[in-house]
Amino acid sequence: MSTAIAHTWYMTQRQLMVFARQPAYAVITLIQPVIWLFLFGSLFREVVELGGFGTTSYLDYLVPGVVVMSALSSNMWAGMGMLEEIQRGTLDRFLTTPVGRAALMNGNVVHNGLVTALQSVVIVLLGLLGGADYPGGTGGVAVLVVASVLLGTVFGALSNALGMLVRERESIIGINTFLLLPLTFLSSAFMAPARMPGWMRHIADFNPLNWAMLAGRSAMSADPDWGAVASRGGALVGLALIGVWLSIRALRSYQRSI
Repeated sequence: MSTAIAHTWYMTQRQLMVFARQPAYAVITLIQPVIWLFLFGSLFREVVELGGFGTTSYLDYLVPGVVVMSALSSNMWAGMGMLEEIQRGTLDRFLTTPVGRAALMNGNVVHNGLVTALQSVVIVLLGLLGGADYPGGTGGVAVLVVASVLLGTVFGALSNALGMLVRERESIIGINTFLLLPLTFLSSAFMAPARMPGWMRHIADFNPLNWAMLAGRSAMSADPDWGAVASRGGALVGLALIGVWLSIRALRSYQRSI
């Protein structure tokens, strides 16, 4: 176990060094969340008057949605990085070393999780500067960050597995483009569940993106439903473990094919 952790941390450090050398990337990834936060926050600010949002400020409602959406959109492209490593031959060289096979995949997942956590905290702080209020305090914010990291782990690991299997940029781009908007709009990202059509509400109940949003919103509210937070958090943990397992299986399948 200690060897596996050491190998995973080594691979994570490798990814973090790449991230540190491209600080502009961190800024660019925040542009879209800022647009969602303040453009949509201004555009729909009066929609809370319809009721069902649990708050009188649309920005309060929107911040958890933007945090989770950002985690989804950034981690869905993890497979592109894996594809680049395959095409450059980097992954094949690592496969000739004693490094653990799980560490090759999990290092990428841990790196993405750390970046997602940083991104989530920045978005929460931007919302605070914009006038958002978080009655749940630091604990509620921590739950939201953990939920976003878990969701990112689910889709980051699955994206890595996809990169291993299809090995084509066009396929990854097509699948991500197809999934991103439906997953976003078939959730409570912008609209309270009580104001959604019944069929959309039922689909949202099975949407992992919505699980993370509801867990984060509940924890950040003045009266959290910790039972709901725990159940949705547990479901995300389960999906994350499945996603990581599938990514490791995909790596072993790739190894057998070369």
